[in-house]
Amino acid sequence: MTTFDARANLSDLTTTAERVRRSVENVIEGKPEVVRIAVTVLLAEGHLLIEDVPGVGKTMLSKALARSIDCSVRRIQFTPDLLPSDITGVSVFDQQQRDFEFKPGAIFAQIVVGDEINRASPKTQSALLESMEERQVTIDGTTYELPSPFMVIATQNPVEMEGTYPLPEAQRDRFTARVSIGYPSPDAELKMLDVHGGVSPLDDLEPVAHAHEIVKLIEAVRQVHVSDPVRRYAVALVGATRTHPDLRLGASPRATLHLVRAARASAALDGRDYVLPDDVQALAGAVLAHRLLPTAQAQLNRRTPEQVVAEIVQRVPVPDPSAGRGPAPAGGWPQPPAGRPQGPAGTRGL
Repeated sequence: MTTFDARANLSDLTTTAERVRRSVENVIEGKPEVVRIAVTVLLAEGHLLIEDVPGVGKTMLSKALARSIDCSVRRIQFTPDLLPSDITGVSVFDQQQRDFEFKPGAIFAQIVVGDEINRASPKTQSALLESMEERQVTIDGTTYELPSPFMVIATQNPVEMEGTYPLPEAQRDRFTARVSIGYPSPDAELKMLDVHGGVSPLDDLEPVAHAHEIVKLIEAVRQVHVSDPVRRYAVALVGATRTHPDLRLGASPRATLHLVRAARASAALDGRDYVLPDDVQALAGAVLAHRLLPTAQAQLNRRTPEQVVAEIVQRVPVPDPSAGRGPAPAGGWPQPPAGRPQGPAGTRGL
């Protein structure tokens, strides 16, 4: 199941990912689990949605991750008057060539930072659907491939705030995970005053990884083994959201795929070439909650999707963590670091 090369790749992955994580944490104080999820989504070939109140560092987190990697980066400020063609691009008639020439939009970058995505109209939001799912853009019948790696990091304010449009279900479903940064601790806020008081820490942030390194790490993550019991466990967790009485919309099959991909990346970050049920549990809240729609009665009872996911994680039987991994190596199988929260903790509300 595991080759020497695969183990060597995992060693490179943990080293490179640690550099990226430390680089981002130089900007985002006191939120290690949020940074970990952001790196996990990057290695899982996914997209990240950061939702929280203004001023807690949503855009700072997305910019810090983008600047930590030596790749092309484009920022899109979503506003009500933003047009779909501003994102995808447009064909312009060239008078000299007597033909149409395609002018790429802001989506043609390896990391796209979408600031306040829910301030744009649903028509403009839908311009991201094809690119996020298929990593391509189709304009006037012609398909253009997007570069690799490709990741959309979008920020949004809570929907109760002025001038926001709720993201449609199809748009939310394309984001691998959603996190909230939350307010910093008093100590972290004091340190922020020292670090951010004079100049922005982004000004001194240098790339610590190259785009081609990230592509290789993504290939290594794809080789991480997921045993049949763990696969069935992920399917059971997602399936439970479709029959829960407090939900009128459960998670899609795409959610199952994203959950397993993210679990692979999380296992690789811990230096393992196989996925444990703990990996699936730890990411369930971040990967599933934003896709769920509570019933009217659940909303009246102030039942949040995060609470429902936590209940499902507690209820669904956990498989034997050693199943499907073959004979144990000398000294037994390594376990996740003791400092990592288990279950859906460490997602929203950090």
